[in-house]
Amino acid sequence: MKLLVKNMVSKRCIMAVKQLLSELHIHPSDITLGEIELSHPLSIVKQEQLKKALLLIGLELVTDKKSMLIEKIKSSILELVHYSDEPVNKKYSCFLSEKLKYDYTYLSNIFKKTKGICIEDYIIAHKIERVKQLLVYSNMSLTEISYHLNYSSVGHLSNQFKKVTGITTRDFKQSPNKQFIPLEVL
Repeated sequence: MKLLVKNMVSKRCIMAVKQLLSELHIHPSDITLGEIELSHPLSIVKQEQLKKALLLIGLELVTDKKSMLIEKIKSSILELVHYSDEPVNKKYSCFLSEKLKYDYTYLSNIFKKTKGICIEDYIIAHKIERVKQLLVYSNMSLTEISYHLNYSSVGHLSNQFKKVTGITTRDFKQSPNKQFIPLEVL
């Protein structure tokens, strides 16, 4: 049985959910971004306890099919942009269609209707946040970052960065007050 969790966007969230499940005596077979895999279904009482406990730590159990699909889209993008060590070698639209087994147009339409933003803009927002992280916390060059995040060129990355943030990558790197947007807010 799979349970989907809204706003579960980081490895820290996974650790918090593991702790919470342990306290509730729920034993998952696997926990990944946005998902809890259980070998046995939960009782209604346990499900309600889990729902309440998740809300207390800023997470939410997702139960309707449309919201589940949106959370799968979001966690797939997070996984690919923020947590994959391998460079992205294909279009995000192909990746999402293959992973989620839906036509990209359908995914895009449902995402736009629900979130009010198109998938492409959502991906760009996450890519820019990832660029910021890599500029500050890694030794990667801008060329390496652009390759890693599947930009066609350093110029494309730089132009998109400036368009989204209003400053250049160099200005961002040299700025004493670097501002990051929390992933759960995006």
